[in-house]
Amino acid sequence: MMAKSNGLRNSLANRNPCPPAQARAEDDVEGTVLSTRRSGWSLDGTSEMQRGAPGDGGEQPAASTFQGRRTLARIVRLVLVLRDWAGRSLHEEQQRPDPFLERFQGPQLQMVAAGTGNDLEDEETEEENKKKKWQIFVVDPAGDWYYCWLAVVAVPVLYNWCLLVARACFSDLQKTYIVLWLVLDYISDSIYVGDIVIRLHTGFLEQGLLVKDPKKLRDNYIHTLQFKLDVLSILPTDLAYFVVGFHCPELRFNRLLHFSRMFEFFDSTETRTSHPNIFRISNLVLYILVIIHWNACIYYAISKAIGFGEDTWVYPNITDPEYGYLTREYVYCLYWSTLTLTTIGETPPPVRDEEYLFVIFDFLIGVLIFATIVGNVGSMISNMNATRAEFQAKVDAIKHYMQFRKVSKDMETKVIKWFDYLWTNKKAVDEREVLKNLPDKLRAEIAINVHLETLKKVRIFQDCEAGLLVELVLKLRPQVFSPGDYICRKGDIGKEMYIIKEGKLAVVADDGTTQYALLTAGGCFGEISILNIKGSKMGNRRTANIRSLGYSDLFCLSKEDLMEAVTEYPDAKKVLEDRGREILIKEGLLDESAAEENMEEKSVEEKLDRLSLNMDTLHARFGRLLTEYNDAQMKLKQRITVLESMMRQQDLEDFFSDSSDSLLEDEEKALPGGMQ
Repeated sequence: MMAKSNGLRNSLANRNPCPPAQARAEDDVEGTVLSTRRSGWSLDGTSEMQRGAPGDGGEQPAASTFQGRRTLARIVRLVLVLRDWAGRSLHEEQQRPDPFLERFQGPQLQMVAAGTGNDLEDEETEEENKKKKWQIFVVDPAGDWYYCWLAVVAVPVLYNWCLLVARACFSDLQKTYIVLWLVLDYISDSIYVGDIVIRLHTGFLEQGLLVKDPKKLRDNYIHTLQFKLDVLSILPTDLAYFVVGFHCPELRFNRLLHFSRMFEFFDSTETRTSHPNIFRISNLVLYILVIIHWNACIYYAISKAIGFGEDTWVYPNITDPEYGYLTREYVYCLYWSTLTLTTIGETPPPVRDEEYLFVIFDFLIGVLIFATIVGNVGSMISNMNATRAEFQAKVDAIKHYMQFRKVSKDMETKVIKWFDYLWTNKKAVDEREVLKNLPDKLRAEIAINVHLETLKKVRIFQDCEAGLLVELVLKLRPQVFSPGDYICRKGDIGKEMYIIKEGKLAVVADDGTTQYALLTAGGCFGEISILNIKGSKMGNRRTANIRSLGYSDLFCLSKEDLMEAVTEYPDAKKVLEDRGREILIKEGLLDESAAEENMEEKSVEEKLDRLSLNMDTLHARFGRLLTEYNDAQMKLKQRITVLESMMRQQDLEDFFSDSSDSLLEDEEKALPGGMQ
């Protein structure tokens, strides 16, 4: 029977080939079924004897049981296959980018993918890169990892700034939790050391690129004042604990010099957060609390130096049980510091000269804090309500104008409702004004992402080039229409085309009530009258009445902007003209004979344009050849001039050499005669 079952399994496997993962799952399932069969056959000792007897009829139950188990195995196998397929489909769906954005950003993503593929193919380069990564790593200061590290470093910085002074002033706090402070101190020291290492490997931008050269990174950090402060902040001054004891946290005050990382973290958070005003207020409150905390600790230290309970200004005598425990000491000092710095309460007057000086200093700090709070909070509140105030000013101006011109109440109500709709649906912000400081590329990407769902539904954008999409998106102007407004009327001169972002529009008859069609989000209309399609019986006039059923949010594209955009994209212009021609034919508003004549005229015009282009090309080539000829002629003249000068020089040299030779001969002839 085991051989029979194995043969059956092999035959099933041969009939149903499957991938390795699926095969493993099937083997597990069938193994479970076979083990069940084996256990059933081994436990039932009389079943074999019953199968051996031909007349018992025990073979049919066994066969039916085997058939049921085989069916169960197939069902389980099908469930596993479906589960794997669903998991793969879901994973691919999650990773698959939007095809509309992929087409717009396709070249960049494809370049990155291609570069990755090349790196993977080059195994040697990959191995070298891995070795370099183990040797050195560079941190991008604009990355998320660097920001998270700043958050980690900010914790020990804030810990030292808040608790070191408290432990130095309140001796009970230092003595009670000495083990905890030692652990936290050396954890913060290790983070400080790690931060210096990270700073040595933090990149910076040079000519727009991240510098990764280790020597440049080190030099960029080491030659700064912050490096000197960071080194001072990790000097092991607490080694003096072995001399003066463990209850002198003043030795660790050099750890306060690492404060710049906390400010850097706050700046990064303010840049990254979506609620900067709330963060600024929280940050301001934190600074004020830290100042009040330090002032409270200094007040307690001065009281300790003068003597507790020596006069009415200092902290009361700690021998009094009411003021002798740690919590009351800190809370009392914090309360005194808050009253003094905020100048909103009565405190005991100072008695000694040093007390007067300290209170005067506190009052000056308090005035600065109060001015800072009022100024910053007022500025933040103004910034938070700036959009509302600007919008309300526009509404008030419109109201004053309508009252001055005695506009009817119905019209006034309609205008006010229109403004209410804009504010309620967050459409009161002028997007062009907000994004005017961004380059065109970023503005286009933001517009495409914000209006992606609408643009994907517009048919003219489905197959257009990325460059045309950028130009069209930058030229779109949002407009909002109230219920019952006519966007266009039949017979009007067409100067714009419209794309529906939100709302519903109706194509109505001249009576304004009979509806012929309904336009929804993603639809566009009005392009027929601005394309000047030849053969159109309406010319550049509107062919239908379109009315807004409710509040409708549309994009408007003027004729001048559209023509300017499609001039360099003839395919997109042809798509628009074909679509408009189909609509005109459907409504019987196209004169086909005039259209054919226009096509013939277009063909002649195309030939003339092609001929003109060829003439321009020939003219350019001829001009280039003429320039090359003139250059060659000039070079030839220069060479001839050089050769002529060389020939003259050679002739002069020959002349002088001949004359010198003749003179020498004359002298030689004259010398013998003289000797005789």
